[in-house]
Amino acid sequence: MWRETRIPPVVRLLALAIAAYAISPIDLIPDFMPILGYLDDIILVPLGIVLVIKLTPSNVIEASRSKAAKVAIKPISHVAAAVVIGTWLLCATAFGYWVWEYSR
Repeated sequence: MWRETRIPPVVRLLALAIAAYAISPIDLIPDFMPILGYLDDIILVPLGIVLVIKLTPSNVIEASRSKAAKVAIKPISHVAAAVVIGTWLLCATAFGYWVWEYSR
């Protein structure tokens, strides 16, 4: 989105402000309040995203969707998946062994 020159600067700043609000620990209503704390996040962030999508030109949206569709059909690396799964299994086994030895 940041490299796309067809998006108006105001929309870019709005998207940045919404992203900053979403990850910021400072909210309009503090999160420690039982229900109201998360209610502003549940309402304001999606409304902001919808506003950014509505303000973005439709030709940019369509070009981005076609680019995303091309990336989605790229081949999947089964070797990389096996390495990641193997690493997790090895870590889980080591943790299980550690718990077993510690509990004796």
